[in-house]
Amino acid sequence: MDFCSIASGSSGNCIYVGSDNTSVLVDVGISGKRIETGLNSIDRKTAEVDGILITHEHADHIQGLGVVTRKHHIPIYATGGTIAAIKEKGHLGKIDEDLFHEIAPDEPFLIKDLEILPFSISHDAADPVAYRMSHNGQSVGVVTDLGEYSSYTVNHLQGLDAVLMEANHDINMLQVGHYPYYLKQRILGRRGHLSNENAGHLLCEILHDKMKAVLLGHLSKENNYEELAFETVCQEVTMGDNPYRAKDFFISVAKRDQVSSLVKLT
Repeated sequence: MDFCSIASGSSGNCIYVGSDNTSVLVDVGISGKRIETGLNSIDRKTAEVDGILITHEHADHIQGLGVVTRKHHIPIYATGGTIAAIKEKGHLGKIDEDLFHEIAPDEPFLIKDLEILPFSISHDAADPVAYRMSHNGQSVGVVTDLGEYSSYTVNHLQGLDAVLMEANHDINMLQVGHYPYYLKQRILGRRGHLSNENAGHLLCEILHDKMKAVLLGHLSKENNYEELAFETVCQEVTMGDNPYRAKDFFISVAKRDQVSSLVKLT
């Protein structure tokens, strides 16, 4: 399996996961041109993508959906609530009804030789999910946009070979920043976003000896910065109640405007 972030941040998200025979995108919250350029940089093409997995209907996750699917006729996989919410969005233009495939949390499905397991997350959207993708005994998780996590979340992230997980904000930066009170409360709430500290706590619960790569993603442009997210999460791992130190693993920050290194798990 291969895995990389084409874009990750509060302004747009698109993650690539693939095997030798199958390519999928998790979210398409950037322009079709940026997606094509990002895929080309890892020797892939948008026309070769076998499916688009949508986590939820917020603009930074679906902005490019209309353009990309109209041009390349790529199947779209999302929960019923998310599909309904997408169809209510007027700015995406017409999307062929036949491209939508309804999925449900905790019901695995196949896209060629990739097994996909969606699972519920706590976020202020219609019916949001994260995804676990598996092939030949290897698995990758993409989990962003969650205000809190539970044992349910942790269970779905056990035994991963690689993960992209949210480290959205620094709590102090958010609290003293210029955002209005209601927005601060939304982000800090149980259906908001995961802070750097809580990302570190979650990571401590899913680390294991064979974890090959951790990407920290969906950073807020206003309430975080790369070095702070990285150092905070690494400190939580090293100081946490687990047998590991951060330097035992490849941990990196997925950038909002650059393609990450391609993580090859085979």
